[in-house]
Amino acid sequence: MRSNRAMVRAGVSMAATLPMLAGALALGIPAAHAADSPNRDTLAGTKPAWATAKADKGATSDSAQVSARVYLAGKDATGLAAYAKAVSDPNSASYGKYLSAAQAQDRFGATAAQVAAVKSWLTSAGLKVTDVTEHYVAVSGEVAAVEKAFGTQLHNYTKGSKTYHAPAKAASAPAGLDGAVLTVTGLDNAPHKASSKDQLPPPDAVFKNAGPFSSYYGSNTASTLPEAYGSKIPYAIKGYTGKQLRSAYGAGTYTGKGVRVAITDAYASPTIAFDAATYAKKNGDAAYTSGQLKQVLPKNYTKTEECGAAGWYGEETLDVEAVHAVAPDANITYVGASSCYDDDLLDSLSKIVDNHLADLVSNSWGDIEANQTPDLAAAYDQVFQFGAVEGIGFYFSSGDNGDEVANTGTKQVDTPANSAWVTAVGGTSLAVGKGDKYLWETGWGTDKATLSADGKSWTDFPGAFTSGAGGGTSRTVAEPFYQKGVVPDALATANNAAGNRVVPDISAIADPNTGFLVGQTQTFPDGSQKYSEYRIGGTSLASPVIAAVQALAQQARGGKAIGFANPSIYAKYGSKAFHDVTDNPTGSGLAVARVDFTNGYDATDGLLTSVRSLGKDSSLSAVKGYDDVTGVGTPANGYVESYKKR
Repeated sequence: MRSNRAMVRAGVSMAATLPMLAGALALGIPAAHAADSPNRDTLAGTKPAWATAKADKGATSDSAQVSARVYLAGKDATGLAAYAKAVSDPNSASYGKYLSAAQAQDRFGATAAQVAAVKSWLTSAGLKVTDVTEHYVAVSGEVAAVEKAFGTQLHNYTKGSKTYHAPAKAASAPAGLDGAVLTVTGLDNAPHKASSKDQLPPPDAVFKNAGPFSSYYGSNTASTLPEAYGSKIPYAIKGYTGKQLRSAYGAGTYTGKGVRVAITDAYASPTIAFDAATYAKKNGDAAYTSGQLKQVLPKNYTKTEECGAAGWYGEETLDVEAVHAVAPDANITYVGASSCYDDDLLDSLSKIVDNHLADLVSNSWGDIEANQTPDLAAAYDQVFQFGAVEGIGFYFSSGDNGDEVANTGTKQVDTPANSAWVTAVGGTSLAVGKGDKYLWETGWGTDKATLSADGKSWTDFPGAFTSGAGGGTSRTVAEPFYQKGVVPDALATANNAAGNRVVPDISAIADPNTGFLVGQTQTFPDGSQKYSEYRIGGTSLASPVIAAVQALAQQARGGKAIGFANPSIYAKYGSKAFHDVTDNPTGSGLAVARVDFTNGYDATDGLLTSVRSLGKDSSLSAVKGYDDVTGVGTPANGYVESYKKR
């Protein structure tokens, strides 16, 4: 099975955890600036957790080059967070009173005087200003100038098997700037810089499913294979299509007409227009109208080898085709980042907000929380808050490795899904029956066992955990207001007695064994590039599906933006708007049979037969009520219609 979710920020730190920033990041307010000296304000979180005394290898050379971004706090960071909350809360008098991008910048953005003061401070220290945007001032220069500007020393530290430079203590800014600086990123260089390339690589090697398949859940029983959980089991789905997903999640007659959905990933598929049009024609989706699918792309791409650029083509293809399948009349704008690094992904998100390119943004990428740092978290949250005041909602996949223990050795959630300002989308296994009837869902979590050599049993049934919906309790983000009273205390207080953010918020189809059919141009063994179709899953599927359902809901609202959706989602908790998903919806164990090509594309090298058990997500469990696999549940027939009331 191919990777279903692109991971960014190389260099996993398996044991690293971040200090709790009490309340600050829960509202996205910059952490309080402690007095470093009478004339300096500390920029909290700018020394990474891995820069320890034990790992210290001494001072970085004064002549070494550093590139950094100084993010601007704006004229009223506290007011920005407060207004973002107010316009998103159905119980607030300001609910839905969104600002235009220009109004938001004028009210909360950095002033010309603040920008000038920040530039003057940086250049006076000997740094060169390389870029200025509404959000940051980018600089480059030698270590000596960086140390002078930020009131810290850069040292070399070991991180895993490599050595990187980082601040020996938290960076600071002159008190005379009066809080104009939100944070600074780039003072550490982990992971390493990669050489850039101007050309994108060709599509990835072909992947195809072998079959036999079920066309709907249970349509084709694996009668010649061993039983599982006391009965014969069905073959895996060939891949659900838009018609089946629209029925499962209560689309009704809504199509997303007039709603704008943006998608961000890294790079850009060179065949997306052809692939999307071909897929729609072959699978019964509405044809794209002129201008319905657009791409907004950077001038140059970097780190294509390090980031596996061609692997991101499948992400874009899945996201675009899933949104169109569920919301066939929605306008889709794909905004590609020039690499998989945070700075570039942040630029893509900011481009959407600054130009209000859409009201809904689906993001199928992320990393483990241990790799997040408070400086980057603050930069992301600021973008999400600006989006919220403009009526833009961000949706992030919760991850594909369950509690992350099998992947990293540490129980943790993923980021940016852990942000209190985004809608984290978890995953399910979905059963759609004959006539597109919704049957049930489980929390997505897969155990895999292979067929024995004699074909009479499953080896070590139910087998080992392979993948599952990401979820759990954050270690760094405080519990947001909308989760209180809904999320069980045992989950909220798992890492902190005061309560932390729990992921996810809502969920949708993700299990690759009950997955979605996509069509993509791929590279075949003979070197040719041809369109082909395959089944795929992951929370990379769940996120665009939920974004598309939200497009339907926005249409039901008469086109009025939903904005940051979490307060309204949690306000509907316990109602008929949601399917309450559990791991055991039928009262007995559930599994499907799956047959794969050994080489991934044809039967030349044989077939691999396995049983995939459903509803077994590492240490996480989908239970009655809110849970850390599926959140409040999945959209039911009443969900889209529930938005007509406001």
